[in-house]
Amino acid sequence: MGVSVDARPSLQGAGEEPGRLWDGYFAAVAALTLAAVGVSDVSASRRWLSAAMLVAIAALYVAYGRPLARRRTTARRGGGFLAAVLVLFLVALTGAAPSSFLLFAICPLAFQLLPTWPAAAVTTFANALPVAVALQREGFTGHVRTHFLPMAVGGAVLSLGLGLWIRGVVRRSRERADLIAQLEQSRAEVARLSHEAGAAAERARLAGEIHDTLAQGFTSIIALLQAAGSDLESDPAGDHGRARHRLDVAVRTARENLAESRALVAALAPAALGTGPLDEAVRDLVARLDEQTPIRASYRLSGTVRPLPTAVEVVLLRAAQEALANVRRHSFASEASVTLAYGADAVRLVVADDGRGFDPASVAGGFGLRGIRARADEVAGTLTVHSDRGNGRGTTLTLEVPQ
Repeated sequence: MGVSVDARPSLQGAGEEPGRLWDGYFAAVAALTLAAVGVSDVSASRRWLSAAMLVAIAALYVAYGRPLARRRTTARRGGGFLAAVLVLFLVALTGAAPSSFLLFAICPLAFQLLPTWPAAAVTTFANALPVAVALQREGFTGHVRTHFLPMAVGGAVLSLGLGLWIRGVVRRSRERADLIAQLEQSRAEVARLSHEAGAAAERARLAGEIHDTLAQGFTSIIALLQAAGSDLESDPAGDHGRARHRLDVAVRTARENLAESRALVAALAPAALGTGPLDEAVRDLVARLDEQTPIRASYRLSGTVRPLPTAVEVVLLRAAQEALANVRRHSFASEASVTLAYGADAVRLVVADDGRGFDPASVAGGFGLRGIRARADEVAGTLTVHSDRGNGRGTTLTLEVPQ
């Protein structure tokens, strides 16, 4: 009988509540049986014998039966425990017939420790023990036929039905506990995936921030330093005013980059927004492009300036930075214009140049237009780009954010 407990439900995994209820039920049946033996009309020695056997059964249950009912074990171990219980039960029956009330606890316990058919056999055998004791003591008398035998048959049927019902309750409780465990695992997995997705989104956001600010600033610094070096080489004996101007702009750009890096570390808004409103920050970007490059850059403000949510201001400013960086590096334009328009229900940023243009559909990868579009989606904005390589009309980028 090496069948494992997996072939039957047990109290393991059924939760604490079913286990406590069963312990209370077993204790109540044992106490009532002990009380019935105590008031039985047999001799005191026989009552003491039965009481001692009942106490021994209760102690055996606490020491061995209860743990077996709560953990995975073999049917052999459960059968050994029940065999010891039945021996003690038989001795208790020889002392006082009311000991038979303990069957209400023994039979359900058999269904917790054994597979269905062995449990049914054990409960039938246990219900037959009072009849066997009565036959040995009284013979096949009318009392045995009319009392003990019907009780044994009815008890066996009732025990079988009760055992199957208990098994169903325990099985459903275990299934519910398993479902709860699965839900907990699923929730933990969802939390893990959400954390990973959030970390990935934050990495992408920081990559875009670095691309839109620090990388562009370093590019400008390198270009200014190279230009200053060329000025010094071409006119080593001059007053170097132009080279000094380029160096001053490079230093100012480096300081701005330092401020941006500190803002990123502190997870704050862009440094440019920390010193003034959005329109001033955009105006400074345009002035810097005009000052650092041969491109004639102009700025136009339309509508009444009003406070905007920080997220919207960040998106508009980063879009202006990226668009002007593209004008600087790729457009070969001679003129560029930036318009910031505050409308009644939307704020619109327009960056236009007269450069050579490009095919927006062919632009892939990187953090350029894709980064601007991703930022626009964060604030329900709409990005449109009009350009065509070689048409002579340049590029126009429009970002509109509803308010």
